[in-house]
Amino acid sequence: MNRTPQDLHDFEDVAENYDLYLKVMYQNEDNHKGFQDFYLDLAREYGKDGVIDIACGTGAVLLYLAEHGIMADGTDLSESMCKVCAEKACASGFKLNIFPANMTEFQSPKKYSLAIIARSGFMHLTTPELQRAALLNIRKNLVKGGILTLNTFDPHPVFQAQQMNTKDTDYSLRLEYVNRQGQREKIYNAISYDPYTQIMSGNWKFETLDDSGNVIAERVRPLKMRQTYRQEMLYLAELCGFDVVNIYGGYNKESAEGSAKNVIWVFRKT
Repeated sequence: MNRTPQDLHDFEDVAENYDLYLKVMYQNEDNHKGFQDFYLDLAREYGKDGVIDIACGTGAVLLYLAEHGIMADGTDLSESMCKVCAEKACASGFKLNIFPANMTEFQSPKKYSLAIIARSGFMHLTTPELQRAALLNIRKNLVKGGILTLNTFDPHPVFQAQQMNTKDTDYSLRLEYVNRQGQREKIYNAISYDPYTQIMSGNWKFETLDDSGNVIAERVRPLKMRQTYRQEMLYLAELCGFDVVNIYGGYNKESAEGSAKNVIWVFRKT
């Protein structure tokens, strides 16, 4: 399996604590409310010939579908994420096909009528070449007229300008949570932006605290994601043999007119 250098989600400690810190991260962010039901609705509408959750992570969508009677396949570049996802599926009594693979090259013995890339999965493809390779490969794994949904977000000039002046050590506190071992941890991130490559790159720093709030351990994990403009995404989709079914500005199927933090694309294989 060809892969890029290690990224945040490849690390076992991140995968093991992913659900715990994500719950804190999104509890006050309205832009992720209802995302599981959004994909459940798509699966019920388009998934009659099979569903695959690409970049499934620890199974937030995959297991939610299973809980509602839709047994989808799941794949992720991160073996650590797949391991956690499979353990959760087993604990819930689900026998799901979960396998590590690169979305640019995975092959399935069956074809699907719906492919899901939830949240920021597509944005971890850091070049147009990788994005095109992924779209073409996913297309090969879809039935005629099959549906692909993925997310981007509208690049924000103000944030871009800020990140262009940020070094990978200019940390700011993102959140505090309790890790799998019952210890308090603070997460800081430092993200810079390169306008030529459209890549956001930087580090996440995890500080483990003792009962008195003193830092007793620290680890740094790298992260890279690429920003994609809407016109660029439209061109990529057409180039790779997809038509646009819908573009949403949120998980409640809001209009995508104007700027949106989440841009949710629904494509159909032509």
